[in-house]
Parts: sequence; structure tokens; C-alpha cells
Amino acid sequence: MNRLSILVAPLLLLAAPALASDRVPFDADWRFNRGDVAGAEAPQFGDTGWTAVDLPHDWAIAGPFDEHAAATGSGAFLPTGVAWYRKHFTVTPDLRGKRVFVEFDGVMERSGVWVNGVHVGHRPNGYASFRYEITPHLKADGDNVIAVRADTSSQPASRWYAGGGIYRHVRLIVSGDVHVDTDGTYVTTPTLTADAATVAVRSSVVNQGTTDRTAHLEIDLLGPDGRRVATAKGAPVALPAGRTIDLSAQAAVTKPRRWDIADPALHNAVVRVVADDGAVLDEDRVTFGIRDMKFEASTGFWLNGRNIKLKGTAIHADGGAFGMAVPLSFYERRLKGLKALGVNAIRTAHHPFGPEFLDLCDRLGLVVMDEAFDMWTVAKNPQDYHLFFTDWSTIDARAMARRDRNHPSIALWSIGNEIHDTPYPLVAQSIITRLRDVFHAEDPSRPVTMALFRPNVTHDYENGTADLLDVVGQNYRENELAKAHADKPSRKIVGTENSKNRGSWTIVRDDPAYAGMFLWTGVDYLGEADRAGWPAISNPSGLVDRTDAVKPIGWERASWWSDAPVVKIARRVTEVIDISELPTMVGVALPQPKGPGALADWSPANRGAHPETVEVYSNAPEVELFVNGRSQGRKPRPKDDSARSWQVTYTPGEVRAIGWDGRRKLGEDRLQTAGPAAAIRLVPEAKAIGTGFDAVGYVRIEVVDAKGVIVPDAAVPVTMAVSGGTLAAFDNGSVTDHTPFASPTRTTNAGRALAMVRGSGGAVRITATAPGLRTAATSLTSKP
Repeated sequence: MNRLSILVAPLLLLAAPALASDRVPFDADWRFNRGDVAGAEAPQFGDTGWTAVDLPHDWAIAGPFDEHAAATGSGAFLPTGVAWYRKHFTVTPDLRGKRVFVEFDGVMERSGVWVNGVHVGHRPNGYASFRYEITPHLKADGDNVIAVRADTSSQPASRWYAGGGIYRHVRLIVSGDVHVDTDGTYVTTPTLTADAATVAVRSSVVNQGTTDRTAHLEIDLLGPDGRRVATAKGAPVALPAGRTIDLSAQAAVTKPRRWDIADPALHNAVVRVVADDGAVLDEDRVTFGIRDMKFEASTGFWLNGRNIKLKGTAIHADGGAFGMAVPLSFYERRLKGLKALGVNAIRTAHHPFGPEFLDLCDRLGLVVMDEAFDMWTVAKNPQDYHLFFTDWSTIDARAMARRDRNHPSIALWSIGNEIHDTPYPLVAQSIITRLRDVFHAEDPSRPVTMALFRPNVTHDYENGTADLLDVVGQNYRENELAKAHADKPSRKIVGTENSKNRGSWTIVRDDPAYAGMFLWTGVDYLGEADRAGWPAISNPSGLVDRTDAVKPIGWERASWWSDAPVVKIARRVTEVIDISELPTMVGVALPQPKGPGALADWSPANRGAHPETVEVYSNAPEVELFVNGRSQGRKPRPKDDSARSWQVTYTPGEVRAIGWDGRRKLGEDRLQTAGPAAAIRLVPEAKAIGTGFDAVGYVRIEVVDAKGVIVPDAAVPVTMAVSGGTLAAFDNGSVTDHTPFASPTRTTNAGRALAMVRGSGGAVRITATAPGLRTAATSLTSKP
């Protein structure tokens, strides 16, 4: 039986007179069992036969895919049910008199937690972060057991893949009797000029002791380079026993470096709770950004004095082959890829993401719409969160606001997505008011929005529902929202969810009042495959697929949004149909295009002479197309940003496009006709990787012909072998492939696949084999 002893270093700190709260990682050495087990919460329960796992852990992503799965295509036809986790650990006598809490970033779902057989709490919401005090239930000597029951057996309960188990990080928090409450420190910049910023810090401090105390805050503000830029000391405040009291202090930072999209500069506040005798009772550390964000009714979104159009995408939290237990490197690769397409904003659809995801948005300079709920009291699935909304929504909203409010990337709180309560205005308006007031109370600095669902049908613009929101958000039907602003110019507006049609973009682009838009969706995601039905397991509506390979529709968007030169060729294979203005139907979601109907290849099935339409997505003033070296002429950039197209006669060889600004070449792209598949090519995206859960290396697998051209119709089974590390996941982006993501063999899709590997320190050797193709090998270096 594996046991964890809390580390010596924290214990020495705990023994010191000046106590700072310590955060002890608690991810390692858990035991897992799929299926409900009577008595599994008991400390004496025998779990030696259970599977050893480290967290985060999504048990459901292992599959199998099943056409008859209770979660249906909404849940990617993957399994659901009850799972148990248990962890054994020891503490030492040094912890006597200290407070110990266990903190979960997310458990999917309807979780219960026991410590040494005592039930300490439950949380229905699988996306909520929560903390329980376990001090009274710990044994100072001997074995301690924490047990967690995660239950996704009530189905269908989600419109997308939600995973299962303890899929986010866990930690212990150790403090004294006087400590900062859960997510209790709040940092704002009430005044900001080019010369100075006022940084205000407020900490909710709880005195769990039996003696009244007096304390004040002392603050060090650290700049982006880690150097101290300001200090502050607050006034002494009485802390009665058993009470939670706010302490505050302010500091001035001269010539502040602002957090911005182009320069995501981060500051840190080191906050100490100091007793009147000078003893440090607790210490908290908060990352924040100094910036000025606002929404204006007539001009949209402003950041640090600049009017910026939000060019956003909604994304779900799943990490494709990783399910919901997503390594940070996977998220980073994904977000950097979206940024390269010109995306500057992310909507967390349709629930809170993990805190490390928001940390990443802070570091990358992405603006965030942070969303709370996909439903209120009216169900979208029979067993979804509507069953718990009345009892839990205020608790969950408050916890989300407190956890996330210091992230400089967050510009908007969204309290709901396409909520079906709005046909009942008395109900909807009372809920909007309640949730809005929760967010305002915890964070007065940001506006509240929601993604209105068919507002013209439910008369939200006439009955006052929309105007309860600080910023009015609507999904799709962009002209309706523009008219709502024209009818009442004091309304601030943003497109909370939008189609990828050109007409949807141009109305937002050309209306100054529109703060921006959030596309559905940035990335293909698991689940929401009910419309297509089996064998589909994922929704293909992204700018990129599950492996983050860019589709032609992604390059089309980049030609509209990116500041960098874009020149990309595609071969159109289906007619473009604009669906952005379909008639409004109550309760029917707007259908999504499956892409622009174009393929990035010059290898049609018919290799004889025939007409082909070649499209070029480019932001260059002019584009010139060549077919086998012969110019087909230049075309200027259309005012409506449509793709430039040429009708040509297909001949094998090469098509090439060059973007021009006068005589200056801005960029080029080429497609070549592929011959028969001859070999596998491995392309590591980085030669050096770290170790641990979050450090993953990415190796692209490409099936190529004798000249190295990718064969776009190659569907061959490739087997990966990894030495010096492990194959963490293997995917090809296919909507219908049911191969387990942990399998070492996967058939290529459009001649491609992606291997994801973890190293254990040292050299990692990766080999790929396929029947009839030349083997490929590559190596990485992993370092702790």
C-alpha cells in the first residue's frame, strides 16, 4: 500500500512561530476503482487490489466507445458511472494545533468526500472547485485515508463530453487558526494613469481560534521581473474569535507596466496577516495584472485606452485524447495555435475551467469571458444541473467569482448560455438579478453578461430581461443584436456565440458598438455528436481539429483576423452555404457549418484534366496564383473579405500562391500532387520536454510519398513504440474513429496523426511503423 508522508520542509515551516499557509501537492499515489463499492469510505476498507493512479485522472476517456452508452452522442458514446478514489497518508505530531484543508479543483461529478470514514462534504457541480477542512478528522499518528466517490451514473446529463473522476488537481492547505479565507484576497487597481497605479488589496481573514486578535495587512508588490515595486501597510483591525473580517491596504506603483494582449505583464502581491506583536499569522500570494478594461455602448471594448475588437472563440474544456484530465502543455499548444490565427479572446463554454487554464490565458495575453452555467431551472438533459440549480447556483457562482477574480485576462462574467428559463420573464429576471448581484458583490470591477437564447422570440429586448445585464450578449443572429443596440443606444453589446460565416463577421467588424464575437467553436470537441449520430464521437465545428491541425476554415478566419501575413491555398469541394440568417425557431439551436467545404491538397481522386476551384485565404493586398509555374493572374483583396478564387483546369504538379503588397512579397503557400504512400515521417514539435503530468511532447506523424509530399487519402495503421518514456495519447482527429486513445496503433486520417509522449528524464526514443511503409524514428530529451 503506497503512503504519502507530508514533506519535511512544510513541517518545519509549520513549527515556526510565524506561520504562512502552505500548499502541499496531493496528486500522487491514489487508488482507483471503477464501480460502486459498499463501504469504500471506511478507513479499514481493503483497497490493495485497486489500480494505482496519479491525479488528474479522467477514467472515462479510456472507453470503450459504445453505441448504446447512456451518455449518448452528447457524451461521445463514452462510459459513465460511479468511481471511487482512496489515498493513504500520514501526518506528524507537528501538525497539532494547525488547520488542514483539502482543496479540489474539480471532481466529475456529484462528489462525496470522506476523511477517516467521516463525510466532510459533497458537491453536485462537476466543474466547481471546493475546499473542506479536515482538521478534526485527522489522526496525528498512523494511517489517514481520504476517500472520494465520483458519480456520473445519472444520464444523460450533459450536452458534451464531461469526463469522470478527479480530473483536476488536488492539494492540502495547512494554516494556523488565523488565516486568509478560501480565495479571500482580492486585488484591484481603482486608479490607473501612465504615471501611477493605485493597487488596492482586500483579504477576508478568518479567526478560527478561541481568542480575539488584532491584525493588519502588510503587502509587497512584485513587478513582472520579480522585483519589489511597492509596499503597503493597512490599519489594525479587531479579529473576534469565530468571525471573518476584511483587512485592506493600498499601495502606489509608479510607471506601471500594464497587462495587455501584446504584453501580458503580471504582478504578484505577497500579502501577510500580521498580529499587533509583529508575528506573521498567515501569508497569501496572488498574481494579478495592472490594466484598464471597459465596455462602451457606442464603441465596444477598450483595453488600456485602445479600442479593440474581441476576436474570440468558444471552446470546451476537453483535451481531445486526454479527455478532461488535460496537461497544461496541451492547453498551451492549443491556445498558442488559436492566437496564431488571430484569436485574442476565449469563452469558457459553458462552465468554469480549471484555474491553471486561466493562469495560462493571463500569461499568453488572451481576454476571457468566464462562464458559469449552461442551464438554470429548465433542463437541457433530464439529469443535468437544473436538478441542483436552485440550491447550489448562488454557492457555485460565488465560489467561481472569488476563485477567478484576480485573473487580469477575465473581462466578462457570463451567468448563462442559451438559458431556457427566459420564456418565463418573472423567473428569468429574478435569477439574472440574483446571479448578477453575486458577481457584483464579489467583484465590482467587471460587467456581467449572458448568452441570450432567441431574445426576439421571448421579447427580452422589450420586457426588460436584456437590460438587467451590464453587457447584452446574444448567440447568433448578429443583425438582431445590432438592431437591439440601434433601438436603445445605451446598450453595450457583444456576440457571445457566433457562426463562422463571413456575413456574421462583417456585421461585427463594421459596427463600432459591437465589442466583438466568440465563434462556435475554436476547436473540435468530444461529444455533442447526437445530430450526426453513431459512429460520430465528436463535434467537427472547430477552426482546428482535436489535434489542433488547422482546417481551411481556420486559415480563412486568420485571413480576416491575423495581423501577420496570411497566404493559404485550398481546393473547394462543396458549395458554401450561409446559414447565419435562418428563421428563428423556439428551442432549436442554429446549425453550424462543418467547414468551408475545402481541402488543403492538390490530389483529387480524379487525376485527369477537369475543372477545379482554387481558393486562397489571404490578408495581402494582392494574391497571385500559379499552376505548374504559370501565373493565373493577381487578384485584389475584396472589401467583404471573401476568399480569392480561380477556376483552373487540373493537371498534376503544383499550385502556388504568393501574397503581394506592391512589389513586396508578403508570403506564399503551395500544394503538390501526392504519389503513392512510401514512408512515415515523424516531426517533433520540440526536441526537449520536461517531465511530469503537464509536460508532454508532441510528434506529428505524416504519411508521405517518395518525394516527401503528404498523401491526403492515406489511411494506414501506424504503430508507435516509445522507449525512455511513455505514449501518453495517440489521436488522428477523426470524428468516427473508435480506437482507444491509449492504443499504440491508430490509423492515419488524411495522412496524419499526432503522438503525445511523456519522458521520465533522459533520452526518449520514438519509432513509427506501418505495413508497406518505410519506418521512421526520432528522439527527444526529457529533463525534470
